[in-house]
Formats: sequence, structure tokens, C-alpha cells
Amino acid sequence: MISASDVTFAYDDTPVLAGVTLKAGAGDVVGLIGPNGSGKTTLLRVLYSALVPRGGVVLVDDEPVAALRGRERARRIAVVAQETPSDMPVTVADMVLLGRAPHRSALQSYTVEDHQFAAAALSRVGMRGLADRSFTALSGGERQRTLIARAIAQQAGHLLLDEPTNHLDIRYQHEVMGLVRTIGITTVVVLHDLNLAARYCDQVVLLNGGHVVSAGPPVEVLAPEVLEPVYGVGVRVLHEEHCVQLVFSPGLRTPAER
Repeated sequence: MISASDVTFAYDDTPVLAGVTLKAGAGDVVGLIGPNGSGKTTLLRVLYSALVPRGGVVLVDDEPVAALRGRERARRIAVVAQETPSDMPVTVADMVLLGRAPHRSALQSYTVEDHQFAAAALSRVGMRGLADRSFTALSGGERQRTLIARAIAQQAGHLLLDEPTNHLDIRYQHEVMGLVRTIGITTVVVLHDLNLAARYCDQVVLLNGGHVVSAGPPVEVLAPEVLEPVYGVGVRVLHEEHCVQLVFSPGLRTPAER
């Protein structure tokens, strides 16, 4: 479980998060959604302690994340960030093997077991056949699957992803989110596509202006009366067998503009 309670954050004098609270239970996939600038990525960075909040607390399995040292934190939380460089001169296998680093001291070599974990992770994401390929030669979807394999090899109980479907075509968007769905560990993922959030997330947290507007199951949060004031577009809900899907109509004026 990972949770945030009454978290506030600001860049210099610019408030970004104001009293944000969320909880991702064991095995849940929680989506962070909201317009650009709503605080999604900042909140994700606070969750894995890349940013220190000005107020509130983040807990990982009931322990303050700020109290965990770097190596121990990496054993608890795996991160797939937007800024992961795509030009690293390493093979796919070596990129995944980096996920074993938290389990070794700086002077220890990787063991046979480490290589086995990395190979198993590559198989799980369907990338075993590309193990010897250069990471730079991969497509966007293949890179994301490789980074998720690295997170699997890390054996952390929590996975945080920042827009893993960004710049991917529809097929790879669903492949990546379907993979995230099947990993089975506590996951928090930043998403712009609300229909992906509806299909693959157990819970969603809607942010706007650094505040939580609504949080809960997708069928409750992804409702016209909740989304329309935040996004300023018309929303129509289609009910499928296992999830809702949304159709948007541009041009709706926000309450402030009426």
C-alpha cells in the first residue's frame, strides 16, 4: 500500500499541490488524471520522494517514504519516469538488469540469480527475443515494455509510472496498460487518456489546480457532472460490459466563462 495524506507542495512561491490525499491499496491500479498543470507528475514525484512535500506525509506499507534510504526505497518502489533517456548505449538485457541494482552493493557484481530475474522479466513482457538489441533501436512501445520489465526485475511491491502511453499509437497504449494491469502489484499511473483510465484502473484520482476534485472507482469519477467543469468539454458516457467509455464534445464553456 502507498498513501499520501494532506500533501502540499510548491515550487518557490507557486503552489502546486494543496492538501492532496490518496490511497493505493495492495494490488490496486490507481490512475492520476487531470488537465495539464493539475499536479499529477508533481504528486507522483512526491510519492517516490524525488520531491519533498512542504506538508503532509507519504507512507509506503505504513512507513514514511522520507525515512527510507535510497536503496531500501528502491526495493519498495519501482519508477518508470517520463525523462528516462532513450539514447543509453546499452542492450535491452542490460537495461532490465539495472532493476537488480537495489539488491546489490556498489561493489557487488550481478549474480546468476540476477540474470535469471532479468530474463524472466523480459519473457513476461514479451521482449526475450530482443534481449541483445540496443535499447536505442527500440520503438516507443518496446522501450516502455523494457522499462516495465526492469521494474518487474526490481521486485518492488509498488510501481509508479508517469504517462507510460505518451506518444504511443493505440495498439501500444493498450499493450502497455494491459501489461501494467497484469503485473499484480500496487500501481499509481499518470494518464491523460481518460478512456485508458476507465478500462485499466481500479481507482482514479482527478486533480485540478493541485486539489483532488474526485476520487473513487472510474464509473463514479468519470461522470459528466464531474469531468465537464474540470475539462470544459461535453462528456457522454457509454456503458460497456466491463467499463465505461467516454465521448467528448468540444466547446462547452466552464462555469467561470458563462
